[in-house]
Amino acid sequence: MIYYIGITKDGHLEKGDSLNHFDITRYTWYWVDFSEPKEEEIQHLSNTFHFHPLAIEDCVQDLQRPKLDYFNHYTFFVTHTLREEEGELIKEEIDFFVGETFIITFHKQPSVEVTKVWNELIGLRSTQQWDPYYVFYEILDKIVDNYFPIVYKIEDELEQIIVQQAELQQMNDLMETRNRLLQLLHSVNPMRDLLYRMLNSHHLNLNQIEERREYFSNIHDHLLKLSEMVMSNREVTADIRDSYISLNAHLTNNVMKLLTIITSIFAPLTFIAGIYGMNFRYIPELTWKYGYFVTLFFMVAIGASMLMWFKKKKWF
Repeated sequence: MIYYIGITKDGHLEKGDSLNHFDITRYTWYWVDFSEPKEEEIQHLSNTFHFHPLAIEDCVQDLQRPKLDYFNHYTFFVTHTLREEEGELIKEEIDFFVGETFIITFHKQPSVEVTKVWNELIGLRSTQQWDPYYVFYEILDKIVDNYFPIVYKIEDELEQIIVQQAELQQMNDLMETRNRLLQLLHSVNPMRDLLYRMLNSHHLNLNQIEERREYFSNIHDHLLKLSEMVMSNREVTADIRDSYISLNAHLTNNVMKLLTIITSIFAPLTFIAGIYGMNFRYIPELTWKYGYFVTLFFMVAIGASMLMWFKKKKWF
């Protein structure tokens, strides 16, 4: 579907759901939203608005990297939204064509962020402070704000893993958490770079109104914070993983040490038993009345002596 909002020259807001009778000359600025557009509706990007084919191609293709491209009378932005569904991160794309008198939003899935700003704009009594870049800021701000609950939830999961005893299932959960953090990083860092380019660009009309720069700078600060939080949490997961591996290695070493001690104690006992277990006829001690009891005594004494020696050496 295609929806539009137009602000007339006398400040009134008009809206519609078709571009058949859409006249851009009537408006000081306008916003057109392509929400889950059909193939014939996508054609309006080239036929009605005459956007560059490469920008249109980026809209049609799935999940381009967040970026911005400069064109003659507008700037093209690719952004990522994130939502969590059944423990998995779902990444979706929202594209923007932003000029001085218009903003075009394009998304293949329903967008909570776009809908919120759309309803907010429609509900206003006065649209005096609004313009295309302010609409862009509002949507971008909500996109970034929706990253935070995902990061906070991951931090809570990490705290649960830390306080609980390390087990194999928890390590599997930890690996899944690391994967989700990596997915976050692949969206947060490019979005951070996008905002940095915007704030330091001479092509965008951000410097004419200082408030705009402050607003977008605030989003950039949020993205910096998010990036640091994600990196910090990845370091925590790496520490937990290394601790788990070290703990397992330590437990394995203790088991191997105990088994080695037991083997060492039984080695001389096995040697003695092996000698007297041979089937030679003329072994002198075989006919001795107390030979069996003396041999057992020496075997017990050897085992006890070795055990005391190992304990004195603090080998266990």
